[in-house]
Amino acid sequence: MTETQAIRSEPPAARSTPTADSADWAHVYAVVGEAGTSFFWAMRLLPKPQRRAMFAVYAFCREVDDIADGDLATEEKHQALDLWRADIAAIFDGREPAYPTARALADVVAAYDLAQADLDAMVDGMAMDADGPIRAPSLDRLDLYCDRVAAAVGRMSVPIFGEPGANGQAVATHLGRALQLTNILRDVHEDALEGRLYLPREVLARHGIDTSDPYAVAADPRLPTVARDIGAMAAQSFDRADAAMARCDRVAMKPARMMRAVYRHLLDHMAAEGFTGVGKPKPGNPLAKIRSSAVKLWLALRHGLLARP
Repeated sequence: MTETQAIRSEPPAARSTPTADSADWAHVYAVVGEAGTSFFWAMRLLPKPQRRAMFAVYAFCREVDDIADGDLATEEKHQALDLWRADIAAIFDGREPAYPTARALADVVAAYDLAQADLDAMVDGMAMDADGPIRAPSLDRLDLYCDRVAAAVGRMSVPIFGEPGANGQAVATHLGRALQLTNILRDVHEDALEGRLYLPREVLARHGIDTSDPYAVAADPRLPTVARDIGAMAAQSFDRADAAMARCDRVAMKPARMMRAVYRHLLDHMAAEGFTGVGKPKPGNPLAKIRSSAVKLWLALRHGLLARP
């Protein structure tokens, strides 16, 4: 059975005060399935109501991300994102949203008390990308971007996982930043192909790189030293997330531990290589891809299904 078939075969659970109908939830499941992501299989570890809720959050993030990364003109992208802002406002004003994913998300907001600020932050993060390729942002702007596109997603997720308090929010904020910084290091070459460069200008300047040209930075022999500093920032955020996670319910934090394990492994692997692979194309060797998938599967099992409560 494929991911898409598995998703579409699972009917939505009954709700006492429904906003979304079965067609809306079918749309959500289709978005998750068509993304072709391992996210679906990771979320299978959750009980069904939480799993459905995470599918709605994922579909929302996927749809606004597709707007930012799509082929629309900049003005049209902002108009489309504004429609999402209007739907988010409708959710919290008690009005019916227009988008099917937003109607499903309204049920999730009601069930898990998600914050409007976090949904808005995700759209604002996509608006930063919609404005054009980000190139060598300031550290402050990079932190804002990480908070909007990663930490905000975590803050939407932890109440669904079952840890809505301050410790769960701290995990979301620090882990989100760590994951996004790790992604940035992993994807320097791929981002350059899109004209993007998320490495902060202060760190580039610290190591004598005074250009914001993505290709020039990706090819610069000083890039590993830049990556080392960004890696240290990510490691510090991982450590802060670990400290907050230790104060949380272990069962509730299983999905967060899985994500942490996979990305910390990736960061440690880059660090062990002296960050010499940063800025280079990912290996095309299919055996390397199989090994990567096997490692991710083992880490998911180790920190998810096999972890002690």
